[in-house]
Amino acid sequence: MRRFCARSVASYALACALAAPVYAQSGEQPKSAQNTDVTGDIIVTAQFRETRLQDTPIAITAVNAALLEQRGQTSIADIANQSPNVTLRPQPQNGGAGLIAFIRGVGQTDFNYALDPGVGVYIDDVYIPTLSSSLLDLMDLDRVEILRGPQGTLAGKNSIGGAIKLFSAKPDGSGGGTLEATYGSYNRLDLRGMADFAVTDNLFVRLSGAAKSRDGYLKLLDYGATHPGSNVPASNNRGADPVVGTQGGQSYVAGRIALRWLPSDALEVNLSGDYTSDKSEPAPTVLIAAGLPGPTSTNPNPFNPAIPNPGTNANGGAWLPGKNGSPVPVGCAFVPYGAYGCDSLASSAYGGDRRFIGYANFVDGMLPTSQSPYKPYTALQNQDFKGWGIHGNVTWTLSDSLNVVWISSYREYQSNFGQDQDATPVPVAQLDNQLDHHAWSQELRLNGKVGTFADFTLGGFYFDQKGTYSARVDLNYAGIDFLHGPDTTPSTSKALFANGVIRPLEGWSISGGLRYTRDEKTYTYFRRNPDGTVPFGNWTPAQLPSLPICEFFQGAPTAGPTGIGNTPNCLLSGLYNVSDSFKGDRWDWRISTDFRFSPELLVYGSVATGFKGGGVNPRPFFGPSAGSCTAPGYVAPAPCNQLGSFNPETLTTYELGFKSDLFDRRVRLNGAVFLNKYNDMILTLSACPSVPCLKPTNVGKADVKGFELETTIHPFAGFTVDGSLSYINFQYKEVGTSGISLDAVTPYTPEWTYSFGLQYDHEITPGTVSVRFDGSYQSDVFTETSNSEWSRVEGNFLANGRLSFTTTDKDWRISLEVQNMFNKYYFLTKSDVSASLGVVTGVPAPLRTWAVSVRRSF
Repeated sequence: MRRFCARSVASYALACALAAPVYAQSGEQPKSAQNTDVTGDIIVTAQFRETRLQDTPIAITAVNAALLEQRGQTSIADIANQSPNVTLRPQPQNGGAGLIAFIRGVGQTDFNYALDPGVGVYIDDVYIPTLSSSLLDLMDLDRVEILRGPQGTLAGKNSIGGAIKLFSAKPDGSGGGTLEATYGSYNRLDLRGMADFAVTDNLFVRLSGAAKSRDGYLKLLDYGATHPGSNVPASNNRGADPVVGTQGGQSYVAGRIALRWLPSDALEVNLSGDYTSDKSEPAPTVLIAAGLPGPTSTNPNPFNPAIPNPGTNANGGAWLPGKNGSPVPVGCAFVPYGAYGCDSLASSAYGGDRRFIGYANFVDGMLPTSQSPYKPYTALQNQDFKGWGIHGNVTWTLSDSLNVVWISSYREYQSNFGQDQDATPVPVAQLDNQLDHHAWSQELRLNGKVGTFADFTLGGFYFDQKGTYSARVDLNYAGIDFLHGPDTTPSTSKALFANGVIRPLEGWSISGGLRYTRDEKTYTYFRRNPDGTVPFGNWTPAQLPSLPICEFFQGAPTAGPTGIGNTPNCLLSGLYNVSDSFKGDRWDWRISTDFRFSPELLVYGSVATGFKGGGVNPRPFFGPSAGSCTAPGYVAPAPCNQLGSFNPETLTTYELGFKSDLFDRRVRLNGAVFLNKYNDMILTLSACPSVPCLKPTNVGKADVKGFELETTIHPFAGFTVDGSLSYINFQYKEVGTSGISLDAVTPYTPEWTYSFGLQYDHEITPGTVSVRFDGSYQSDVFTETSNSEWSRVEGNFLANGRLSFTTTDKDWRISLEVQNMFNKYYFLTKSDVSASLGVVTGVPAPLRTWAVSVRRSF
């Protein structure tokens, strides 16, 4: 009988022997892989052609669908746990349904279209260009490839840290299918299905779908109703129940149809269409600390959670008037749990765990004033995403040594998400966001070979996208409340590339690549009042450059530029229908050599470059018509204009690695050491000629070095051990005027990570019992570039387990899984806005959860 571990899938150094490996379509499984207790071959396409993983001189982790199922992984964010030097997290509440991705210390956290990701995400070789569309479900996949290090010649721009490539299962006309149902904690209910059938003898169709729902695990309480003795009024727009909602709930549906047509032996046509609808709750956000904000231009003292934020505007008006008319301060009373909380709520009140309680209400009930007349306002409590795409892939074989591949796609989405940034009933900051995006891409490749001596690929790539960002931005702490956008960001990218490998001697290969890229991006700013009017919109263009922006700057006796007596949102004048742009080009290259000393050992060395695209400042506080920002007692000298473009980040990586299969292929051990020269790093400056300021600028340089190990071991029949270990040392060399310490590290970059998986498959008369345990550790990370102590997410070890039974005919499988077995309380992300809002928030992960799945194959 064939066990699940009979044909294993290993990663670049992490191979799990549970799942069928990915072989070339025309190839047969090697004899050595027929043994259930050895590590099988894996075919990857990282170099534009099918190669064995152990022959590919790139640091790659490869995982197939069966292994993903054994680990209980259903989201792209899950696969980082077993991938060295890779961090993938869902966006917090301020990022909507998006992804945070870092590989080897390079990535991006900001969803704004003016800024590019640092890790490339691909589906069937189609580039997914934004973080907001990258939190993908792992639906009906053939395999996942994670490439570490810059992929500038192989994947193009924005793969400076690496690339994550998802490959869907192709239709084969087998007439088979699957249906799986899952029920678990928080009323989790998942349904997944697939059907593959033949329309004719050369036209195949594959249908797949997934639906996921789950109740929220963080309770939202009406603070006034649960604390009747406080000065906080109860909300009257949520009903009488003090439990007014939850966060963290999920409602997700996705489907895909794929067609594969083989009109002749020389032509293969693949077409697919997919649709996703996500109507989930906002990310669960808890308040960790609250108090007096700082440091700012008027308050040099650091953030102090022991002193409440007064909760007043520049004129002393209350953000939230209390029951006695006095302003409700923002302080520890709203922190339900932890060292910085003094909430008086009973621990077991309302059936909740105080670690998963929030008092956010998304409401700004501030009384309107002449400077801030657009109240009250209520933000939506949503995290919606709707997207679809069409992909085409045509392969035309011209001869035994030459073929042409054409890859085409169109993708579109809309994302809407609300945010209560302070997570309190006091309206410090509320936002409603909408992202609209569409992208069209074309790629053409010519693949060829010269006998066994050389292989080559020549190609071209064209990418056209347009993103629009609109928002209601209600920032009482800053004294502004305005409509952001619709800011448009059309951009194009064009590239020509060449890659090849030569084999001058048996066992020795030399690979190289070259890519030329040209980018253009234009960002157009629109800032308006919530009623649609434009601050100082009656000024003529001739007047704007010579006039100050707020009455305060003209000498009016007001309490600063946001005090009563100023025109509403006067700080934002000059930012209406104003554009800024970036245009540039870039050459990237890669050279590597590898030598196979024996069938068991390959050693390689490489040097490669990559870049993250340039852009413009997405959040200027002052525009080109701001004029002079000087006034008595005001700290900002002229000029105030905060527009301006920045250049691409660049990276050069030097890497040495090895790939080995030892002890008759019972042990696979792969490793790499690397040194990154990271230049022109884009850091956000908070110290500009004008304040406030958040301006991305090329001011950083760093050296990044580390190592990675991955292994799979088959110690005896039916038992498999897989594991990984990684270390990274990030050292800034320059930080300019960013205010960042040279001892800081980039966000989401743990110094140490390790993981291991243990699986035993035991055959019994009616089928196979499989037991699996996965453990992973990640040391501390910081979520903010400044590395503030408040943004530290402590390191943790997480454990998951799975028990499954599969019938002998493999028609039925039942599984029990437990995630977070040791019931750890930990944070996925933290947000330190103590210097501005006077709060620190975090997104806690769920505690221990369980789920039971039943799968029927036919």
